[in-house]
Amino acid sequence: MKIWLDGELVDESEAKVSVFDHGLLYGDGVFEGIRFYNRRVFRLEEHIRRLFDSARAIVLEIPWTQEEVCKFVVETVAANGLDDGYIRLVVTRGSGGLGLNPYLCKRASMFIIASTISLYPQEHYENGLAVITCATRRPAPAALMPQVKSLNYLNNIMAKVEAIQAGALEAVMLNEQGYVAECTGDNIFLIRDNVMHTPQVSDGALDGVTRRVILELADQLGVPVLERQLTRYDIYIADECFLTGTAAEVIPAVELDRRKIGTGKPGPVTQRFIAAFKELAGSTGTPID
Repeated sequence: MKIWLDGELVDESEAKVSVFDHGLLYGDGVFEGIRFYNRRVFRLEEHIRRLFDSARAIVLEIPWTQEEVCKFVVETVAANGLDDGYIRLVVTRGSGGLGLNPYLCKRASMFIIASTISLYPQEHYENGLAVITCATRRPAPAALMPQVKSLNYLNNIMAKVEAIQAGALEAVMLNEQGYVAECTGDNIFLIRDNVMHTPQVSDGALDGVTRRVILELADQLGVPVLERQLTRYDIYIADECFLTGTAAEVIPAVELDRRKIGTGKPGPVTQRFIAAFKELAGSTGTPID
C-alpha cells in the first residue's frame, strides 16, 4: 500500500509520524473520510472544503491549497490501483514537543490512506440494524464544536463501546438537553407519514456530506423534510429509520432499545433512498484517471 505523507507517496512500512506529533499526543488535528466508486472520488471538493473549514475553526493552517489536496487524494487512490474504497485524510498540528502550546508546532503534517472499509456486516444493510440509546452524551457546542471533524473522537468511541457491550453495533447519542444528536459515526433520519425528519446540526449533529446528499435526494424524490429537535419518542413511533455516513453509506435501523421501529424491517422510503444514493454515488465524482 502506498501512503501519501507530507508531499510524497511512501510504502506503508515507511509511513510514520513523530511520537511528538500533537495529533498523537493531544488529538490536535482534523480529518475526513471520503468514498470512491468506479474510479471516481465522491463529493471530493465538499470533503476538502469541510476539512479546511475544520482546520480554520481550530486555528490549524494547512500548508497546501484545497486544489492541491484534491490532487493529492486522486494521486493516492491511483497509486493503489483501487476501483472502489475509502480514503482517510488526516491533518495533524505537527511535531511540537511536550506541552499543550500549539504554536510550538512549526508545520502541520498530513497523510492520506486509500484502502477499503466495511463498517457493518452486509446482512445489516439487508435486514437493518438494532440500535441502543447510550448514556454517553454529545459535548455541548461551547465545549467541542460538532461541526469540526477533529481527532478528538473519544466521545464517539465510548458511545461505540456502550453499543457493543449491549450487543448492538450502533448507538443513538443525545445532547445534554436530551434531544437526539446523531449516532456514534452516522447521522440519523426518520420517516413518519411519508415525511422525513432529521436533527438540526445545532443539536450536536455533524454536518455530514452524506447527510447533505440525502437532503438533496429528498427534494428529487419529492419527500418533504423537517430539520428539527427530535427525542427518542420520535424514533420509537417512526415508520422507518435509517443512518447515513461516508463509511456507513445508507443503512436501515429497525430497532431502538429492543423496540421495533415500524414493521421491524427496512421500509419502502428507506429503500428508495438507498437505491437513489447508490445510483448517484456510482455515476458521479472526480475521475481518478
